[in-house]
Amino acid sequence: MSASFKGPSPSREGVPDTAGHDIKYQQGFGGELSSEAVVGVLPIGQNSPQVLPHGLLHEIVSGTTFTAPRALNRRTHVYRIRPSASPSELKRLQSTKFTSAPLTGEPDPNPIRWNAFTVPTAEQDFVEGIVTLCANGSVALQTGIAVHIYLANRSMVDRAFSNADGELLVLPQAGKLRLVTEYGVLDVSPGELALIPRGCKFRVELLSPEARGFVCENYGVPFRLPELGLIGSTGQANAWDFQVPVAAFEDHEKTTQLIHKFGGRLWAADLDHSPFDIVAWRGNYLPCKYDMCRFMVLGAVAFDHAEPSVYCALTSPSDSVAGPNADFMILPPRWLVAEHTFRPATFHRNCVGEFLAVISDASEGKRADDGSLHNNWAPHGPSAAVVDAARTEQQPPMRLERLAFMIESRYAFCVSEYAREAPERDLRYLNHWAGFMNKFSGH
Repeated sequence: MSASFKGPSPSREGVPDTAGHDIKYQQGFGGELSSEAVVGVLPIGQNSPQVLPHGLLHEIVSGTTFTAPRALNRRTHVYRIRPSASPSELKRLQSTKFTSAPLTGEPDPNPIRWNAFTVPTAEQDFVEGIVTLCANGSVALQTGIAVHIYLANRSMVDRAFSNADGELLVLPQAGKLRLVTEYGVLDVSPGELALIPRGCKFRVELLSPEARGFVCENYGVPFRLPELGLIGSTGQANAWDFQVPVAAFEDHEKTTQLIHKFGGRLWAADLDHSPFDIVAWRGNYLPCKYDMCRFMVLGAVAFDHAEPSVYCALTSPSDSVAGPNADFMILPPRWLVAEHTFRPATFHRNCVGEFLAVISDASEGKRADDGSLHNNWAPHGPSAAVVDAARTEQQPPMRLERLAFMIESRYAFCVSEYAREAPERDLRYLNHWAGFMNKFSGH
């Protein structure tokens, strides 16, 4: 086995890998980038010359239709040792807790919350440990999303995974991950996100004894940075803060199991080599990672609240009026400074459904490991105790030490059978809104 971690760009964080190399990154989201692990592999002036250096093969990976507008077109030319085409037949695997939309049952209008899921003692890797919480839309129609958790205590060994149903937004909550992808290596810690394009092969190695986190599987159009409008040219998630791996490859003939998700089902085939054999690439259809604490927070500095759209970091559009296929919001640590304002999130009912989870919370007495679902038009907001305290509190500037994320979608969510019956489900959640008294004094 041989591997290379050479690349054209210096690392912004020199993280030694297990072989003593530094994990290096390039910067930019959706930009035209290139990388070669062996100098001189990328052809000049064309993509597919008659003969490539070192006996490599050319392949194009298209993440959008060929005629998509140039600003939205996503494709990458890769130069690999062996073709992706293989004589190995993909065969159906037995169903797991990793499921896809449409789910059985019907959407539940009641707010739902889950406490922290525990990594089991039985060994399971990232793919084996994915459990679906909720989903909407349809993988067949390429609409909607699914929200999963992953619970892993071992690395993927001699295995690779690819997902033809949607791109994967991976959000570690506990435990550091190493994502070995076709295009290079990403190390991702809690507080960071990783975006794996639809169809990209990867494996997950654990850099901690165990790992837990969330995955948003986007069936719709690829995530992009939202338009900024009146904000101007800079703000929210800036493109230059996204990190893209440099080319890295493996060249061995050791049997590797490829697990492929297609049509909502898992399929598997045994390859006689490593699928991570891309020596060079150029294009803009690439995995990346992002430190969510680099999100540039915008908000009210006088009174009231800005709409949650100011927290949007990535969007998969659907309808500009009815709502998105998916909007991914980052709620990082930030200052609250508005005066004469009810500072907690006020009561609201939205035309979109919301999945909210906390990654970390340094505030005393706060738990940082729950997730909640408020479906379309489900009213929600603070408890009676929070309302009473917020009405009387002094309002100096206050630092909120919490990192959370929220995913919004116009399509109503169904909850998986596993998540409905899970012992982690908080069956007392509706009591959160008990105890309100009539204090109206206008009679």
